[in-house]
Amino acid sequence: MTRGSLVDISKLRVIFHTYRGTIKALNGVELWLNEEERLGVVGETGCGKSVTALSIMRLIEQPGEIIDGKIWFNGKDLLQLSEDEMDKVRGRQISMIFQEPIAALNPVFKVGFQIAETIAHSQNISINDAYTQVREALEMVGLDWQRTIDLYAHELSGGMAQRVMIAMALAVRPKLLIADEPTSALDVTIQAQILELLDKLVSVGKNAVILITHDLGIASEFCDRVAVMYAGNVIEVAPSQEIFNEPLHPYTKGLIDSIPVVGRAKELTGIAGVVPDLVDPPSGCRFHPRCKHAFERCNLELPELVQIKANHYVACHLYH
Repeated sequence: MTRGSLVDISKLRVIFHTYRGTIKALNGVELWLNEEERLGVVGETGCGKSVTALSIMRLIEQPGEIIDGKIWFNGKDLLQLSEDEMDKVRGRQISMIFQEPIAALNPVFKVGFQIAETIAHSQNISINDAYTQVREALEMVGLDWQRTIDLYAHELSGGMAQRVMIAMALAVRPKLLIADEPTSALDVTIQAQILELLDKLVSVGKNAVILITHDLGIASEFCDRVAVMYAGNVIEVAPSQEIFNEPLHPYTKGLIDSIPVVGRAKELTGIAGVVPDLVDPPSGCRFHPRCKHAFERCNLELPELVQIKANHYVACHLYH
């Protein structure tokens, strides 16, 4: 029985073969999402957020490899689909906004053609027919369509490029939108504009959203639930306000305590130690070398993600 009506990821494991050895990037990820829900995935750089997103899109390429797990989407296990079957899902039912928008756009084609091509692919129509919808897509994200349609990627500012990516992703009316750090390359003012635009558009379109971010403030404002990742594992999942007000996992508590509070004197506390090397990760719970509450079982056994109370899940031996 699935936990999410739209997405249910179970025991997902991804590795990367490198000259240093095999990187165990995802170590049995558990994640789920309901229709029209917004899920934030947060954690430090290298914890596996983007790899999880690329796994959903089936875009893990060599030297990477999905070695185990299931990704249920709309009643189908995406990992069991042929490439032709996946092509009918990717870019049609699932769209993705990538972390570097200018790098994600093709530098040799004009913006208008790229949006038209995306629409044509999703609706099985010709490029010429798709052009009639390009104007609506660009106006939807607040861009001058007559000017933007003939621009190349290098002629766009960061904010314009991100708006183009949002237009391209939402023009196909996907059931699921994956936004991978959609504001990381933008200044604070443009960040706020992009998030406000994204909030408005997904509300109107009733899209489910997976928002990947390292910014806890963005996650708390935009998302219904938040999943915290550490070293390839989801270690806590809860409603966004609850996870900030009542964090359970020691790592989540450490993240919350490291957030500066404006207007209130608060001593910032860091998390001792360093992020583990995933070529040779710690045994048991991957956080145990940095955890002040660790005991013998933490060193021996990886904790499962279990429900502690309504809609609040944690992977920690302190609660088992």
